[in-house]
Amino acid sequence: MTGDRPLVVVITGASSGIGLATAEAFARDGAHLVLAARGRSRLVRTAETCVRVGAATAIAVPTDVLDADAVAQLIDTALVLHERIDMVVHSAMVMAYGTIEELPLDVLTTVVDTATHGTAHVARSSLPVFRRQEAGTLVLVTSLLASVPVPGIGAYITGKWGMNGLAKVLQLETADAPGVRVCTVAPGAVDTPIYRQAANVVGRFGRPPPPVDPPEKVARAIVRLAERPRKRISVGLANTVVFLGFRLLPPLYDHLVGPLYDRFALSREPVGATTGNVLASLDGRDGDRPEGGAEEAPSSPTRPEALAG
Repeated sequence: MTGDRPLVVVITGASSGIGLATAEAFARDGAHLVLAARGRSRLVRTAETCVRVGAATAIAVPTDVLDADAVAQLIDTALVLHERIDMVVHSAMVMAYGTIEELPLDVLTTVVDTATHGTAHVARSSLPVFRRQEAGTLVLVTSLLASVPVPGIGAYITGKWGMNGLAKVLQLETADAPGVRVCTVAPGAVDTPIYRQAANVVGRFGRPPPPVDPPEKVARAIVRLAERPRKRISVGLANTVVFLGFRLLPPLYDHLVGPLYDRFALSREPVGATTGNVLASLDGRDGDRPEGGAEEAPSSPTRPEALAG
């Protein structure tokens, strides 16, 4: 809540994982929610759930963050409905397992573009609104992997490093607007669907390496930023250890990271070569689920559906 009025929050990637948990957390606080993801059916179910748990209103706006016009329409929809936006949470992302050499080029570029161009599209549409309002918070869900390299997931690493750099630039470029805040939340391993629905050419399903946090833990950190914005929050018990190992002991890190990735970040469960959810939405297909072990991808925008508590 802001004063006596509910927050207006736009969330991308809202149909699963961290985005879903964040939507439900803001719903319990009675917020007005404008929810975006690329598949329609799960997004509508998310909006319905949010109304049941306490959202003032919830609207589903299927949106591909790689489509700049669709992102602009998403922000415009929120403004038409509520005349303001208090926070935009950007958590949409896709993932791919395979080396830079092995991945199909369209998979490689889509993973990188989703993190970089997708983030830029969200920022370019939301920050002008915050400037006009003289208030507003943009939260970018980055990753521990935005700060350390890991072999075998180079597309995701490249995209997240680019996203992290973009976030730092945005923080500098909004320094002239005291009421406008750009925050990053960097989770470690989180139990979300992204691992099993990733593109994969290595023959084994990916998995979050221990210690694994529930998405609700990350969501709580995001909700706290509504009241107390901070430039960067790290969520994960192992994050500091891994980051310091990379920065202070680079030869040891380089020696260990490959074997540890193979042992803990890849399961023994086989999977055939697949583009996963990177190039097309899995929304509504077999195996598509919002809980840990799977995630989501693009389809064209459709008309929004609104729900009110």
